[in-house]
Amino acid sequence: MTNTLRAPYDGVVIAAPVTIPYVRYSIESAQWWIGRALSALVAQAGIKASDIDGLCVSSFTMGTDSGIGLTQHFGLCVRWLDTIPLGGASAIAALRKAARAVQARDADIVACVAGDTNHVDSFRLTLENFSRFNQDAVYPYGAGGANASFALIARNYMRMFGVAREDVGKIAVAQRANALRNPHALMKAPLTLEQYLAARPISDPIHLFDCVMPCAGAEAFLVMRDETASSLKLPAARLLSTIERHNGFADDPMQVRGGWAMDVGELYAMAGVKPADLDVVQTYDDYPVITMMQFEDLGFCKKGEGAEFVRQHDLTIDGDFPHNTSGGQLSVGQAGAAGAYLGLVEGLRQVLGSAGPTQVRNASLALASGFGMINYDRGLASGAAILAGPSR
Repeated sequence: MTNTLRAPYDGVVIAAPVTIPYVRYSIESAQWWIGRALSALVAQAGIKASDIDGLCVSSFTMGTDSGIGLTQHFGLCVRWLDTIPLGGASAIAALRKAARAVQARDADIVACVAGDTNHVDSFRLTLENFSRFNQDAVYPYGAGGANASFALIARNYMRMFGVAREDVGKIAVAQRANALRNPHALMKAPLTLEQYLAARPISDPIHLFDCVMPCAGAEAFLVMRDETASSLKLPAARLLSTIERHNGFADDPMQVRGGWAMDVGELYAMAGVKPADLDVVQTYDDYPVITMMQFEDLGFCKKGEGAEFVRQHDLTIDGDFPHNTSGGQLSVGQAGAAGAYLGLVEGLRQVLGSAGPTQVRNASLALASGFGMINYDRGLASGAAILAGPSR
């Protein structure tokens, strides 16, 4: 553990977890999905749209109509506004910024929302314009998209630490079992380890069930002070700690760790808990190997011991290490930037006891992480947060 000089998040709470059920393809716009999420936030919290005086939004498919355009479109009048283009790290970054805003009373109720559409051609268009560095460094050589880059990361990581496909496959199989209890998950069929291993290769060692399925959807939550939630009689979770790091370990020739490892001591010290105290863990799971990397970097085992950790634990809802209880992006789907929010929203539901069929018994302490924005050789953005439910 390390000591921290950062101001704690005293008095900051998170409420109203919202998921707009995903669909594989949608003819609607990203703005339509975001609007549905905002409407659901208002309805769940029992407030008026005019009560929202802060807005943070993330989207890949919103185009140049950023958060400021949404205020007029949805009739919002806010005094705090942010648009966060950090992909899979967007939810943690949004939570951190919103928490400080309400703590400083720059805003009273901040809506944090992410949403994306998925037209038939959306993914190609997003990929095409995702990164200037990708356009310069890898696209000219015929490597298009994250699969090829993550294949290099996965192959190096697996070779360096003796990780077999069966080890990362266990993560994907457990998440599918969790997803079968989630009515919102797009993947409805059971997945066996044999099926995982036999799936067609995409970019070796990445195979079909290592990849997320692009879809359309939205996720959202509200950030406010505890007295605001109390006045609304709104169940809320306390924010105990967060970390955020970009371009961590830039000198590593190949990525075998993320920015979490630089600040993990502060994450637990600020929260006053240990990894073993957590009841549920929601990692960002664009690929199972990145989840294994996080098990190490977030302090559940030492670097290089991720495979053995997976072998020794049951990652399902009723197991000894409940992980990605919604099914995660691997089995729920990746609704663009909303994928960053999926784990945080599920973690919030868990500690509030409102997760329904995916609820972990007596869950009161959750960790959620984020990871995003891969350039040609590594993911650059990382973050994590620890939430405590009312019973803790």
